[in-house]
Amino acid sequence: MLREQALVIGEVTLSSGRTAQYYVDARRALLSAPGFTALGELVVDEARRLGAVAVGGPTLGADPIACSALAVPDCGLNAFIVRKDRKEHGLQRWIEGPEIPAGASVLVVEDVVTSGGSLITAIERLREEGIRIAGALAVVDRLAGGREAIGAALEGRPYTALFTIDDVYPERPDS
Repeated sequence: MLREQALVIGEVTLSSGRTAQYYVDARRALLSAPGFTALGELVVDEARRLGAVAVGGPTLGADPIACSALAVPDCGLNAFIVRKDRKEHGLQRWIEGPEIPAGASVLVVEDVVTSGGSLITAIERLREEGIRIAGALAVVDRLAGGREAIGAALEGRPYTALFTIDDVYPERPDS
């Protein structure tokens, strides 16, 4: 599904600021019923394996991933969203969703990882709130240095990529 629905060939600017000759718009596949259902099962399995009580990450990439986990019957998880900017009114929160108790363990997720910057920022925000990181999961890792950067930010916690760009676009020109 990622190869057929999410892979876009052509020059684009990535969120990292780099340019690339292809783009993985994972939400095209993840927000379809079959993609959403399959993803939910994979995310819940990883969250359970790591003992996480909630799943979430940087908005917008993590939103469908976290929600897909909630759609799995009896998942036993909550979801959260890490804002790009602190809310200026109301409770002025960085983390949206049900309250995550200090010290609780969460799985931080992202749709596509290039440099890992968004995921690392989310990890830092969660730690500032006293939330323990069980690990991180990406749907697609572009194999562009993000794994190493995220690994350092996780301080020994596991990072899992469900797929890499080799799975989605094995014949790409920069492989």
